[in-house]
Amino acid sequence: MNRPALAVLLAVATFAAACTSDDPDAEREPSSTPAPEATAGVDPALAAFYGQSLEWETCREDFECATLEVPLDYEAPEAGTIEVAVLRSPATGDERIGSLLVNPGGPGGSGLDHAASDGVVSDDVHERFDVVGFDPRGVGESSPIDCLDDAALDEFVSADGSPDVDAEIVELQEQAQALASGCEARSGEMLPHIGTADVARDMDVLRAVIGEEKIHYLGSSYGTYIGALYVEQFPQRVGRVVLDGAIDPTLSGNELGLGQAEGFERALSSYLEFCVGEGDCPLGETDSEARATLANLLAVIDESPLPTDDDERPLTQALAILGIVLPLYLTPDEGYEPLSVALESALAGDGTTLLTFADLYLFRNPDGTYDGNSNEVILAVNCLDKPDVSSVEEVEEGLPAFEAASQIFGPYLGWGGLACTTWPVPPVAEPARVSAAGADPILVVGTTGDPATPYEWAEALASQLESGVLLTREGFGHLAYQAGNDCIDEAIDAYLLDGTVPEDGLRCS
Repeated sequence: MNRPALAVLLAVATFAAACTSDDPDAEREPSSTPAPEATAGVDPALAAFYGQSLEWETCREDFECATLEVPLDYEAPEAGTIEVAVLRSPATGDERIGSLLVNPGGPGGSGLDHAASDGVVSDDVHERFDVVGFDPRGVGESSPIDCLDDAALDEFVSADGSPDVDAEIVELQEQAQALASGCEARSGEMLPHIGTADVARDMDVLRAVIGEEKIHYLGSSYGTYIGALYVEQFPQRVGRVVLDGAIDPTLSGNELGLGQAEGFERALSSYLEFCVGEGDCPLGETDSEARATLANLLAVIDESPLPTDDDERPLTQALAILGIVLPLYLTPDEGYEPLSVALESALAGDGTTLLTFADLYLFRNPDGTYDGNSNEVILAVNCLDKPDVSSVEEVEEGLPAFEAASQIFGPYLGWGGLACTTWPVPPVAEPARVSAAGADPILVVGTTGDPATPYEWAEALASQLESGVLLTREGFGHLAYQAGNDCIDEAIDAYLLDGTVPEDGLRCS
C-alpha cells in the first residue's frame, strides 16, 4: 500500500537534527494480567490465548518487551501457534488512563520501532498512556516471513516497474515469480495467515492480555485498515480509536493503486508549483516545462541508469521513482527543497541523492542489508487481502486509466498488481464496507493533499462507520497527527485524553 511512518521519520532525520526518546518511567509496572471483563464473551477455543500473562523484560534500554502467543489459524487454533513481539513505553506520569496501541502502517511497518520512536504521540498523551506497539504477524520479530536474500531483493526493487517493451514485461514477470517462489519455499506455512483480518484478531488478544476492557488505538496509513477491520469485528470493544491517513476498505487493490496515482499527482503538482515559484527550479521556469523535463529525465534513466557513488548500484528508473516519492510523503517545508537538490543532481548526471532517498524508502542500509522485511510483507499481505489482477493482459487493459491519472507515477502503480498474478496462496478477503455498528465514536483523520492515502479515502471511511467522525488537515504530506498542525494535535489529544469528540467535519488549515 504505502511505506510506514518510520520512512518519513528517517527522511526527516536526514535533513533535521536527530531526535532522542523521552525517558519513560520504567519502574511502574502496569498489570499484565487480563482483567475479567477483558475476556468476557471469548470463544472457549481461544480462552487460553486470551488468558495468558505476558512476561515483560527491559529492552532497548528504556522500554519493556514481551511475546504474545496467538493461533497460526484462528479457524483451527489447536493446529499451531505463532509469536507476536510487543513493546511497551510506559506512561510517564502517575495518572495513567490505560494502554494506547499504535501501528505505523505498511503493510510491513514495525510496531516495535514505532512505539519506541520519539514523537509518536504528544508528551501529554504519553504522560497518561502506556504506548504499546507490536509487529504484526509475519513482520519483523513476529514469526517473520522471508522470501529473498538481500542481493535478490536488490534486483527485485530495482527492476523496471513500468515496462514498455516485451522483454521488460518478461523480466518483471520473472521477478514476480522469484518473489512468489521464494516466499513459498521459505515461509509457505505463514503465507495464508498474515492477512489483515488475522492481525486485527491478534490485536484483540493483546487488548485482553494487557488488561483493557476496550481498545484505545492510534493507527496510521495501513494501520487504519487494521483498525477498520478491528472495529468491524469487535465494535463493543472500541474505546478511543484514531485512524489517521485512512484507507477505504471498499476499494480493490487496483482502485487503491489508481487512487494513489491521483494522490501523488496532486502532491507533484504542489511541488512543481513551489519549485517554479521559487524562481530557480532545476526543472524549468513553467509548470509545463518542469513536467516535460521530469518526464524526459525518467525516460533517459530508463534507457541508461545514472551513475551513483556506488559503482555497483546505478539509479534505475524504478529507484528514481521511489526517490521522488519519498520527499512527497513529507510536508512541503521538509521535503520540497531536498527533492529539488536531488533532481538538480540527477539532471547533472549524478543519481546518488535520489538513490539515497530510495534506500530510505526501502529501509536499505549502506552495507546492503535491509531493516526488517517490509518490502516482502507489503506484497504478501496485499496479495492476500486485495488481489484483483490475474494476468499481464488485465494490467495492460487498466494502464490508460493510470496514465490519465499521472503520467509520472501512473504506469509504475498500474503494473504494481502483477506480483500477485503468480502468488502461491489464494486470497482470503475481498473489499467490503465497515460500519462498526454500536461502537463508540471513532475519529477518522484525513489530509487534503495526502499522496499515499488520498483524502477521499478518509471521507469514505468516516461515512461508512456508524459512529465515524471526520477530522481534516488542509495541506500536503502523509498523515496529520504530530505533523506540525496545532489544531489537529489539540483535537486528537483532547479525544484521547478526555474523550472529547471534535465536531464532525472540523477542518484545520
